[in-house]
Amino acid sequence: MRRRTAPAPAGPGLADLAGDQRLRRLELTVTRRLDGLLQGQHRGLLPGPGSEIAGSREYRPGEDEVRRMDWAVTARTTVPHVREVDADRELSTWLLVDASPSMEFGTAELDKRELSVAAVAAIGFLTAGTGNRLGAQLLTPTGLRRFPARSGRTHLLGVLRTLLAAPRTGDHDERTVPPDPPDLAEALAAVQRVATRRGLVVVVSDFLDGLPEHHDEPTPWEPALRRLAARHQVLAVEITDPRELELPDVGLITLVCPETGRRREVWTGDEALRRRYASAAAAQREQVRRALRRSGATHLPLRTDRDWTADVVRHVHAQRRLAAAPAAARGGVA
Repeated sequence: MRRRTAPAPAGPGLADLAGDQRLRRLELTVTRRLDGLLQGQHRGLLPGPGSEIAGSREYRPGEDEVRRMDWAVTARTTVPHVREVDADRELSTWLLVDASPSMEFGTAELDKRELSVAAVAAIGFLTAGTGNRLGAQLLTPTGLRRFPARSGRTHLLGVLRTLLAAPRTGDHDERTVPPDPPDLAEALAAVQRVATRRGLVVVVSDFLDGLPEHHDEPTPWEPALRRLAARHQVLAVEITDPRELELPDVGLITLVCPETGRRREVWTGDEALRRRYASAAAAQREQVRRALRRSGATHLPLRTDRDWTADVVRHVHAQRRLAAAPAAARGGVA
């Protein structure tokens, strides 16, 4: 049983979402809280580059990505140029949602699995539009569950309903659990195989899968994420819980690893232990941030004890300001 000790967030509680009426309430919450972000021709969460070539301009150090270099024009003019592209008006979005045992942890109003459903709802409604398609893959201990890319509200609600009803630890028949279940790296590779059209890839996870003990070592899923980011816009939604970041003084507790089932009794009254725990947790989070940054993914951190809708709004506004800055600079020069 989860112990819920943190204050409830301002966002809606998803623990009670089970039926179509509650899914409808979630839709209304998302659309109302994100009002103004659901209109227009920009891509919802990551407005920007697109794929249609619209010309070239001189390279601006510190602003432009090297992978957008127009080498043909650069060779002709001997001056570095980058390609300019028009934003796509029809968007294909692929979701990879981590439903591994570590995502079942939670000490706030939401647990990490429930928050991942909220993130998928926000992404789905933000990227919904005429011609836009959404596909999903759900990573579970029994394997990958795939949803083909389709458009429409009915398809999105079907994905959300499946995520809410996905089995948790203890619900699986042990005979159906493979001895070597797929990991995050394998799931990312599977997304790359089906996401043949350039678009948006959203990975919702705690990114704890296979983290090496030495923080300077690369994570096992980083190469696969980097390959995805070379072709697609990638949004990494990192889900965390406050108890993963700091240990409260609550006396003697038993910690259980959700992935392996290992148990350890810990005396939380030890102040030095709590400091070491917080320091190790901060280093682990920084390890994930560095890996995501090296991979070229945009990072959206969400916490179970925060207002997730406010965090999504801040992220979208920040991305749109970044996307508008080069255009404003070009207008000023002109």
